Amino acid sequence: MKKKGILLVNLGTPNSTKTSDVRKYLREFLMDKRVVDVPFPIRWILVNGVIAPFRAPKSAKEYRKLFDDRGSPLKYYTEDITYLLREKLSEEYVVKFAMRYQHPSLESVLKEFKEQRVAALHVIPLFPQYASATTGSVIDKVMEFAKEWQVIPNIKFTAQFLEEELFIETIVDQGKALTDKDQYDHYVFSYHGLPERQIRKASYGKYCQLGKCCGTLNEHNRYCYRAQCFETTRLVAAGLNIPEEQYTVCFQSRLGKDPWVKPYTEDVLKELAEKGIKKVLAFSPAFVSDCLETTIEVGEMYQEEFIHAGGEKWDLVPSLNKEDKWVECLKQMVVN
Repeated sequence: MKKKGILLVNLGTPNSTKTSDVRKYLREFLMDKRVVDVPFPIRWILVNGVIAPFRAPKSAKEYRKLFDDRGSPLKYYTEDITYLLREKLSEEYVVKFAMRYQHPSLESVLKEFKEQRVAALHVIPLFPQYASATTGSVIDKVMEFAKEWQVIPNIKFTAQFLEEELFIETIVDQGKALTDKDQYDHYVFSYHGLPERQIRKASYGKYCQLGKCCGTLNEHNRYCYRAQCFETTRLVAAGLNIPEEQYTVCFQSRLGKDPWVKPYTEDVLKELAEKGIKKVLAFSPAFVSDCLETTIEVGEMYQEEFIHAGGEKWDLVPSLNKEDKWVECLKQMVVN
C-alpha cells in the first residue's frame, strides 16, 4: 500500500519557560526573513542585539502564566489533534506534526517521512489565513529541505482554510457556548498583526489600499491577510447572527515602530469603553490553539485594559484546540 503523508505544522513554542529557552525561540522565530523582512545584517543586529536580549525575560514571565502540567497548550493541542486525526483516517495515511520553530522541527519530521518513503505529502500549516510570515514561511522551509531529496514525492500545501465550513462552524459553536449564557454589548475579532509593508508587498497590481478594498474577498485580494481576516469575521458573525454595527475587526501584537495593520486592538478596546460599552466578547480566529497571543494577550492583558478603561466584562472565546468538529474539518481537508 502506498503511504500518504499528512503533516500538520504549527508556529512553535519555547521548550520551557526558562529565559534562555525563550530567547532561543525568539531568535529562531525573528531571524526568519519572512517574519522580519529587512536585510540580513539589520535583522541580525535587531534580533540578537536588541529584541531577543531585552524581550526574552519579559516573555518568559508571560509564558509561565501560560504553561501548565502538560507544557505549552499550542504544542500539546497540536499533538492531540494529530492523534485524533490519525484515528479518523485509514492506515494508508501517516499523520505527523511539526513546529515551524523549535521542536519537533520540520527538518526532523520531514526526514521521518522521507525514510518511510511516502508516495505523497500533504502539508497543512495551521494558519487559517495566509500570510507570508506564517504559511509562506512553512512552505518555504518545507521546500528548502525537500529540494535536496533525490526522490521528491507529490507535495500538496493547504495555503488557507478560513472558508472551510467546519472551521467556521467550530468557532461559531465556541462563541455560542458563551452567548447562550450571557449577553454582550459588542464583539471584538482580534487578529495577529502584520506590518503594513508586508500587506503591500503581497498585493497584486497595487490592489490593496488597506481600506475598503477588504470589504470583500475576491480574486484580487484572496491572499491579502487583512482581507482574509475581515472575511473570516463576516462568516463567523453571520453564523452567530451578529449585525455589522455590533462587531469590530482589529489587530494585535505589534513589534517595532513601523506602522502595522489597523485598527490596533488596544486602541479599539479603549474606544469601546469610552462609548459606554460594558460587556465584550472577544474572538481570536487567527489561531487554532490556545497560546500566548490568545490566552494571555487577548484573554488577560486586554481584559485588564478594558476594565481599567471603564468596561465591566471581557470574555475570550477559546481556540479550536481539539474540538471534534475541528478535527473533522482537518479530515475533510485531507480526503477531499
